[in-house]
Amino acid sequence: MASAPRKWPRGPFSSSTKRKGTAKAASRLDPLRATALLFIAAGVILIVSFFYTTSIAIEDQNRIDQAWRQHVVVPAAPPPKVDPALKHPVSGVDFAIQVPKLGYFAAVKEGISSGVLYSGPGHYPDTPWPGDQGTVGVAAHNVYWVDFPKLAVGDDVDLQTRYGLYRYRVTGYRIVDPSDRTVLVPQSGGYHLTLTTCWPLWAGAFATQRYVIFTDQYYPAPPPTTSS
Repeated sequence: MASAPRKWPRGPFSSSTKRKGTAKAASRLDPLRATALLFIAAGVILIVSFFYTTSIAIEDQNRIDQAWRQHVVVPAAPPPKVDPALKHPVSGVDFAIQVPKLGYFAAVKEGISSGVLYSGPGHYPDTPWPGDQGTVGVAAHNVYWVDFPKLAVGDDVDLQTRYGLYRYRVTGYRIVDPSDRTVLVPQSGGYHLTLTTCWPLWAGAFATQRYVIFTDQYYPAPPPTTSS
């Protein structure tokens, strides 16, 4: 009768010991893996949150644009004397901007706070209204703004108001630091429109400079400039 196979004692480097060692090593790596997964999850959440809030902002701006087009009748030419009551925001909207060359249109809200600019352009509240002497200032985040580099000297920029249409012609541009206030002097002589956004355009919230477009009103023909 054949004898049963002999069982040899497990050595110090048996497969069981190796599995235990591997499990211990894996447990030591778990905190690192957890941290990596945490960062990945946080990144995904931030990306999803950004696109979600951006879509909400675009939808809100589209709603405001549509309301302007449907309910505001813009006179072809402003009256000789504009009723001051028309130079106030209605439901937070001051006027609308249009850039024919780029097919761009947007209702311009009052103010330049982050809440205002998150969805579209805003009117610097300390600058004049279209048709008033000085410099009208309009700002917007680069995500929703005009593709500035495509604008050239001589291109038109229109401002639609509840009291008439004003047309401006691009005269130049400049890249400046955010602290440079010389590009937007509200009480400057003449009739101007200045557009500002963050630069470079692709940098988003990390932009460190400002891109500024300068324009002069040419329609209606501005009255003679008076000293301020």
